[in-house]
Amino acid sequence: MGWSRITIGTAVAVCGGIVVCAVGASSSAAADEGSRARKKTQLLYQTDGERPGELVDLQVVGVATRHEQVVVKSPAFAHAVRLAYHRDPMAEPSWGLGYQARGQIAMKAKRGTYPLTVEIAGRVVNRGTVHVVRSHRPSFEVSGSVEGVRPGESVGLFFDDLYPGETGSSFTVHSKAFKAPVPLRHDDHGGYWNNPRMFEAVPSVLPDAEDGTYKVVLTGPDGRRIAERRLTVRASRPGDYDYKGKVRGPEFFRKHSDLGESTRRFRVKAGGRMHVLWRDASPDAGEEKRLTATSPAFEEPVRLERDDSKSADGDDPRFYGLARIRSGLDGGSYPVTVVSHHGRVKRSSRLVVTAAPGHHGHDGNTPGRQRDRGSFPAVSVIGGGAAALAVGTGGVLLVRARRTRTGDSR
Repeated sequence: MGWSRITIGTAVAVCGGIVVCAVGASSSAAADEGSRARKKTQLLYQTDGERPGELVDLQVVGVATRHEQVVVKSPAFAHAVRLAYHRDPMAEPSWGLGYQARGQIAMKAKRGTYPLTVEIAGRVVNRGTVHVVRSHRPSFEVSGSVEGVRPGESVGLFFDDLYPGETGSSFTVHSKAFKAPVPLRHDDHGGYWNNPRMFEAVPSVLPDAEDGTYKVVLTGPDGRRIAERRLTVRASRPGDYDYKGKVRGPEFFRKHSDLGESTRRFRVKAGGRMHVLWRDASPDAGEEKRLTATSPAFEEPVRLERDDSKSADGDDPRFYGLARIRSGLDGGSYPVTVVSHHGRVKRSSRLVVTAAPGHHGHDGNTPGRQRDRGSFPAVSVIGGGAAALAVGTGGVLLVRARRTRTGDSR
């Protein structure tokens, strides 16, 4: 859409869903002295319009003195909107005082262009227009790439039923691709605040979901089926950039200051503590939430968290966690295993545990006797193998949220 330009008494601009009416210092005088001449400015017009029922963010800026009655009116609104004083710390001082509120396009508003007026203390200080487009039928969207999402990746679910006669707010999505039914919610502060009937959620596909096409079913408050979409799940394959990643580990270190000196040649006393380190140049989606190191020598599995410290800059993504060694263990060599990339990569290293002083015999709480018998030299860890796997001088703004989404699979 092009720009149209005309000259009027004060600036009114509608651009990309933003309506700007310049009030400025002279507008205060206009409220008190309606006959006072105004400087001529230009009107810039460009918009794709607002839907019936949508909210708009109304902002009046550039008012010279404080007023209690700042009102925006339009036949397109459900009712006149009274604005409250709003201090924007980012605003330029030259813009003057600001007022803000949210208005709503009337659900019964017909397609067309409607006049808009800004009143201060009962006097009209500026005029503009609001463009209303037709209503859209309810729609259900599932985001995801055309080729398919990876197991463990997040998926966007969007149900938009801003349409005359639609009611209810309890909507649920069912699919075998998700761990459980997914409730959809409206977020007043999210990217779709302007649509009061946009319900959304961002669940993750099961980490062990098999390749295939899954039904994604939307149901209403009474359990009735409203819509159905398809979601393709596809694990990476040979030749894909994320097939195996590029992993190193597991390695070990004693404390965080020793992270740069991690090694697979490590020993620790029974009942002691040490860290497990894992590096991966290309981790799978959601890897941070499920990377775990396991060993019969550990009191419990160790969650490996992403290292976001400054020392990690320039290195492959790395993950580490604190392991507590079982007390009373027999001295021996114990495997430490990390599985990643949805089971396609599995690596183990062996950790030597030295028995606590005075301990003899096997601790019955240790599951299995997975260790090497014999003597244990100081060089004590053996690496394992991998699996094969604009506002100028001020004005009134009607602001719509950006509607940017990833591609959806339907």
